[in-house]
Amino acid sequence: MSLLSTVARIALVSILFASTPALAKEPLTDWPHITSAIPQDAATEAKIAKMVAGMSLRDKVAQMTQVEIKTVTPQDIRTYQFGSVLNGGGSWPNMDKYATAKDWVAMADSFHAQAKIPLLWGTDAVHGHSNVVGATLFPHNIGLGAARDPELIGDIAAATGKAVRATGVNWAFAPTLAVVEDGRWGRTYEGFSSDPQLIHDYARAYVDGMQGNFQGPGNIVATAKHYIGDGGTAQGIDQGITPASEAELINVHAQGYFGALEAGVQTVMVSYSSWTDTGTGKAYGKMHGNGYLVNDVLKGKMGFDGFVISDWNAIEQIPGCTKDRCPQAINAGVDMIMVPFDWKAFIDNTVADVEIGDIPMSRIDDAVTRILRVKMRAGLFGAKPSASPYAGKPQALQARDLARRAVAETLVLLKNEGGLPLKAGAKILVVGKSANNMANQSGGWSITWQGTETSNADYPVGDSLLTAIKATNTGGTVTYSAAGADVDVSQFDVVVAVIGETPYAEGKGDIKPDQSLAHSDRYPEDIAALNAVSGKGKPVVTVFESGRTVYANDLINASDAFVAAWLPGTEGKGVTDVLFGQKDFKGVLPFAWPGAPCEGRTLFPAGYGLSYTNQATVTTLEFIETPGCPHAQSH
Repeated sequence: MSLLSTVARIALVSILFASTPALAKEPLTDWPHITSAIPQDAATEAKIAKMVAGMSLRDKVAQMTQVEIKTVTPQDIRTYQFGSVLNGGGSWPNMDKYATAKDWVAMADSFHAQAKIPLLWGTDAVHGHSNVVGATLFPHNIGLGAARDPELIGDIAAATGKAVRATGVNWAFAPTLAVVEDGRWGRTYEGFSSDPQLIHDYARAYVDGMQGNFQGPGNIVATAKHYIGDGGTAQGIDQGITPASEAELINVHAQGYFGALEAGVQTVMVSYSSWTDTGTGKAYGKMHGNGYLVNDVLKGKMGFDGFVISDWNAIEQIPGCTKDRCPQAINAGVDMIMVPFDWKAFIDNTVADVEIGDIPMSRIDDAVTRILRVKMRAGLFGAKPSASPYAGKPQALQARDLARRAVAETLVLLKNEGGLPLKAGAKILVVGKSANNMANQSGGWSITWQGTETSNADYPVGDSLLTAIKATNTGGTVTYSAAGADVDVSQFDVVVAVIGETPYAEGKGDIKPDQSLAHSDRYPEDIAALNAVSGKGKPVVTVFESGRTVYANDLINASDAFVAAWLPGTEGKGVTDVLFGQKDFKGVLPFAWPGAPCEGRTLFPAGYGLSYTNQATVTTLEFIETPGCPHAQSH
């Protein structure tokens, strides 16, 4: 029986992207109390209480304020005594994209020298230390989900922490724990899987690897994000509304938070999204103003004693709030406010809100207590950033062998009717826009926020897939033609097509509800390249790099072998290790693979994946052409 006929019997599902994740084996009826791996210490709590009692209101509010590094100087740190700084995507010391590890540490030390209470410096190290040129970039989370290997996740988190310490930074805004339910969402690749249990296990391993109870020199503060339900927004609309019952939040969307809290995660970042309880019909609005889920559930029922951080300027989305003023968010339980640019007005306005009674002093004291607790647990007092044994060392930014192993584990083989494994010494024709493009290979949140405006020169340490193929194909030849046209395919033994999506991040990566999921509608150059080499008597092996699963029946039909490579990062040799048969395929789909451009039909279910020893036949697939999806339904 062919794979297609087998899959067809289980193909019809009720939503666009993947089947609704199964609830826990024994569904919870209420939010559980979580016992953290990091308990409170009486002596530390007494020390914190004494510090808080000796602080002025303005000092306290400053501790609750997080500012962008490009908007402040060491003198500002001295004057205002902020609690935290961050570098957003595409922000570097002195706005120098090529700042070295020593440059980063020098800025961290200059800030530290002016801070009476040590600063937390947060960064989006989401697949390695991804803002820093020269750092190893691991596969994005979607690929790691295909590996189904929690131990690997812990190792990657630990290596990322070490790299972050090399730049004097001490806090990563990772991991993302979204249970993604619609591949239209532009942050799909930040989610590990549609399986809540796997996300629970990954969250626990990730936090344990990154924080390690702060016992090692490479440990940093981790962040569970984005609380809660960010992956469940209707039609995958970024920052949209998540329609779910509270039972679904508990048993599906909260599973990663349970794992992270068990491991002792110290910070939780709130989601831009909103929640509407489908059980009661109540619209709770933006999560940043949701006191029930932040104060009552996260801090109350679940017992979280770290602190809650807002997202970038997210407070302005709450009705009645602006970028520089939002008592609603603070009263809802947000402890530290990310106000990258408007921090002077925010401090003045928040002080005034307390003085007129719009924010209770008890809420301010609770927030500052939580922030100081995290700083003490992380060992920030008495240790300047350059004191780390990894500080300023470029080699600490790299974990190439680990990343190469991770890439090999993430690849998913969906079809192999010939061409694989590749044989060293062959005449190989490589086509496709992504074969020698490190930006496409790495995706969003790479050097810059969207992952765009970079070139291969910005990835001085690593291998593109083309480079990796050339290095692996000893004794053979490799010819590259991006478009594949005007090449005599008969002169080669095999064609390798490296195609897929170009970089994107939140917002810009969304596929609109009325748009097709067909990859060729958005990237016609890819099917053109395949058509130029397919059916010419030589096997075509397609390596597909993407941040989501897409409708690609036409691409699969034009390929003798089809490999989902996700966004592998800097180590292209991890791909060739498998393509050339040095390793077998291990990965399985983290999400279902769509079988139609609009309707909720599945071609390959989540968990599916072939290997050299586990084969199946894929017959010619029906390809449905559509100009759009005007009747797209919310899941």
